[in-house]
Amino acid sequence: MTSTISHSAKGTDTGMRVNDFALKLANVNGTGSASANALLMQAIFRMGIPVSGKNLFPSNIQGLPTWYEIRVNKSGYTARALDYDLMVAMNSQTYAEDIKEVAAGGYVLYDSSWPLDSYLLREDVTFLGVPLAKMCLENFTSSRERVLMKNIAYAGALVALLDLDLEVIATLLTESYSRNEKLLASNQKALRLGYDYAKENFECPLEFHVAPMDATAHSILIDGNTACALGCLYAGATVAGWYPITPATALMDNFTALCAKYRREPVDATVPGAPDSFQNNYLILQAEDEIAAIGMVLGASWSGARAFTSTSGPGISLMGELLGLAYYTEIPAVIFDVQRTGPSTGMPTRTQQADILLCAYASHGDTKHILLFPANPHECFEFAVLSFDIAERFQTPVFVLSDLDIGMNDWVVPELTWDDSFVPDRGRVLDDQDLSEIAEFFRYTNEDADFVTPRTLPGSDSKGAYFIRGSGHDKFGRYTEVPAEYQEVVDRLKQKHAASAHSVPAPVIIRRPGAKVGIITLGSCDLAVREAIDDLADRGIAADYLRVRGFPFVEDVRRFVEEHEDCFVVEQNRDGQLRSLIAIETEVDIEKMHPVLQYGGFPLSAIQVVSAVTETLEDRS
Repeated sequence: MTSTISHSAKGTDTGMRVNDFALKLANVNGTGSASANALLMQAIFRMGIPVSGKNLFPSNIQGLPTWYEIRVNKSGYTARALDYDLMVAMNSQTYAEDIKEVAAGGYVLYDSSWPLDSYLLREDVTFLGVPLAKMCLENFTSSRERVLMKNIAYAGALVALLDLDLEVIATLLTESYSRNEKLLASNQKALRLGYDYAKENFECPLEFHVAPMDATAHSILIDGNTACALGCLYAGATVAGWYPITPATALMDNFTALCAKYRREPVDATVPGAPDSFQNNYLILQAEDEIAAIGMVLGASWSGARAFTSTSGPGISLMGELLGLAYYTEIPAVIFDVQRTGPSTGMPTRTQQADILLCAYASHGDTKHILLFPANPHECFEFAVLSFDIAERFQTPVFVLSDLDIGMNDWVVPELTWDDSFVPDRGRVLDDQDLSEIAEFFRYTNEDADFVTPRTLPGSDSKGAYFIRGSGHDKFGRYTEVPAEYQEVVDRLKQKHAASAHSVPAPVIIRRPGAKVGIITLGSCDLAVREAIDDLADRGIAADYLRVRGFPFVEDVRRFVEEHEDCFVVEQNRDGQLRSLIAIETEVDIEKMHPVLQYGGFPLSAIQVVSAVTETLEDRS
């Protein structure tokens, strides 16, 4: 392809690629590009086409580079792409690196109000110049409006170049701005400016473009934080204690909004003639820090409420001592950890899976916690509901480990469903009738098959009263420093944790005939690893697949490792934490598991998995 700055250029490859391409939009943070980028992704989704959007943004408020990646794939491969067919270059500070990332034969759309430096040109890329700033200067009056509408104008050009449905775009704009006619008119005008310019100056559509499908008819676009909040609402959670932290803040923001809408009940006026009022059937407390937040949750849970907190790695670090208290005194609680890049402050707006060991063994001393690993927002919803049942059934903290990619990006997932016959599992709770039928109540005796003992709630008959202590106690709840009495309690806690394996979500296992290679992963790595397995199959390498969805592990995990000649563990952290946890807890030889690690902060791509697997196999052969 000729390297020219052309207004009528097109690729020499005349083969059409429909619903199979990737584009990247490079902007400056704080310039309002998010609305334009989301508009494009939502339009593609509404055209029935599998699509994904990854927002790669900095942690500052304004000024640094930000990127948005859209991948369109008719076969449903929507993990992050690393080669881009089209780059929308709107940030002069990153022109060089952005243009370098364009695949050979691809395109760069840029603002031609200013000329590109000649050193940026590539002979194998076509440059499509659109005078965006000039158009907005001539058509809009306020400086802020000119900046914002420039993004909508490039979206308009993309609508023409990629053959997006204009009616779908118009509907989306109306839905977004119907309450502000002036803003709606500005967006429609800017969109038309970009669209008309592309139609008049370029051959539209490009050889890669979209066409309507019916692949998303029973799907929704939703982010993981919203899905978790919905799950908490449906699970019956009524109390939340939290402290703001990226990338988990939106989870509690959404829960607050949902409660304000669905957890308010009318109260009859006590004064004749006065209007009726409402009462809130929920309590959400923003604490002074994460230590106080988990303390509030434990107090509410001990009192009988379904309570939770949302946080990220730094918050888990602060909660450690009280998490140990909850484990030892057997208080249920749910903790949502939307993982980000650490250690310390790290990179708050980058994704990672580096809290696995932190959460599995949170607190000092011998502790083990139950972990759930959703792979997408659909599982965030399901696991959120399940986490409260497990926490109360086993009277212990339960962690739901999402990450920034799942939590803050929109995903295409199957529609959420709900069974109206759902009854929460509150576990072994004795009421006054139960207490009347026993001679004495002791908090840590009379365990069931899962080593869970009954509990009582405040307000029960005095026979059910007990003293809760984080210091050494025996099975009767009495203070002790006698080794055998102390060990009897903590040994039962270990047995109870092991017994919970049958209650966490079972691993997803997919087998291929003749496979001698196994690949293990968790969480948001799912889509990239599944795509990689198909790619490996095309290269003649059959690989079985196991996705861990919960800890403690069931026997299937150990067996999967042992039955494969080569087993790879794919995760997004530096130290191979899932690999280590499997080795520690199943006692399989850690050397049987090859680490595949990506931890720079961006979502995983299939080619990264394929490269790691093939290189290791080649080295071994």
